[in-house]
Parts: sequence; C-alpha cells; structure tokens
Amino acid sequence: MPSIPPPEAVRPPGPAAGPLPDAAEGAPALGIIVLDTRFPRIPGDVGARASWPFPVRLAVARGATPEAAVLRGARGAPPALLEAVIEAGRALTAAGCAGVATTCGFLSVFQDALAAALEVPVASSSLMQARLVAATLPPGRVPGILTVSARSLTAAHLRAADVPPGAPVGGLDPRSAFARTLLEDLPELDREAARAEMIRAARALVAAHPRVGALVLECANMCPYAADVAEATGLPTHSAHDFLTWFHAGLRPPRFRAP
Repeated sequence: MPSIPPPEAVRPPGPAAGPLPDAAEGAPALGIIVLDTRFPRIPGDVGARASWPFPVRLAVARGATPEAAVLRGARGAPPALLEAVIEAGRALTAAGCAGVATTCGFLSVFQDALAAALEVPVASSSLMQARLVAATLPPGRVPGILTVSARSLTAAHLRAADVPPGAPVGGLDPRSAFARTLLEDLPELDREAARAEMIRAARALVAAHPRVGALVLECANMCPYAADVAEATGLPTHSAHDFLTWFHAGLRPPRFRAP
C-alpha cells in the first residue's frame, strides 16, 4: 500500500483549506481520518476544515472509498480497508493529535482495532452517541438512526457502536441525487436537492416509527443539513459534528476566568 502524505499536506476537496482565524492557539489537534473521495465537502461536513472552530488535522485513508467502506463493507470489512484507516490514524498521532475520529459512521466496526492500534482516544462513528441520546429521552421514546444507506448498515455496525437494540433505522433513497453523489463519489453536489432529500428521509423515518424522540445522523456528510432536519421534524437532531465537538472538548476542556 502506498504511504500517505503527512497530515498537514492532505487537503480534501472543497472549501477546507487553511486554519480558521479563531482557532484556539495551542489546542490539541483533533485528527480526522477522511475517506478517499472526490465529492465536495462543504462547511459542516466533518472533513472540511471550515467546519471547525478549533485546530484539526486531516489524513486521507488511501483506497478507503465509499464503495469499500459502505457498500462492500456491508459484506464484511476487507482487511485492506482497516490497514488504510490505521495507517492514516498513525500519521495523525505521529503529528501530535490527542484524539482521532473518522468521516464515516460505517467505520464503527473498526473502533476497537483503531483504539488498540493508535493508543489515543478514538471516535470512529457518529453512531456511538446513540446510547447517550437514548438516555436523554423520556420513557417510551427511542433514537432513530438516519443513514446514507439503510441496506448497508448492518447489525454488526450498530453493535460495534453500542446503539441501543430496537433503534429504528432509515436511509436516503438510494436513487436520490444526494445518495448517488456520496456512494458513487460524484464530483458535484446539489445542496438544495440534498437538503430536500434529507428532510424527506427524516420525515419518512419518523412517520414509520412514532416512538422516535430524536435523530442521530450516521453520515458525516449529513451534518450541514442537521438544522433543516430538526426544523422539519421538530426533533433533536444529533450529527457527527456535534459528537466530535463534544469529543474535542474532553481533549481540551475550556478554562474560565473570574470576572
């Protein structure tokens, strides 16, 4: 497998270049393993630098395409995929990252292997927050999982992330423009179509499962539309961006000054 470039040399496509002007100086960098993609990563996407108010480092897992991680991964994660993800993670920890995350919720199946290999805190999947979300809900209410591909998200992915049993799963229409952009790794993104498709899928999930009291977005590319989903459904909506903001806060807790 070819070696990956140093983390600082990696720039996913889209408006992700350059540090944010209000980045906290000296904050421990969150390292983010990015799938090997060409689709646009817009602000809000976990793989876009412009999404973060604190320092992040990005490293691409070469060969870890959406087809490999999501579609083929549903039949059992291939060893080469894990090797690519670990190699990217090691580049990040070697650069000084205090914690490592990924841009794909389907990588939950690598949580234990990544944590063992990298020896730093690892947040492999947005799905890991589902149990915490469940704990916040009133009795009788459950979190609903919204994923890029419901037919590819298996019980193994859910178990690896400790998603509560019985949490209903809904997905994007596989024929939709947004799903095709992500899974076929197309070079253009129709933001308005993506927003409409996210709302449609979320409403369908809630209509089919009235006990859903909150939504968890599996896919890191769904984060830009979390506010639209929350507004459309009237439900709390938790994304990978929320999860990693929490994760980073533990790596560098804020300091407070007396007035």
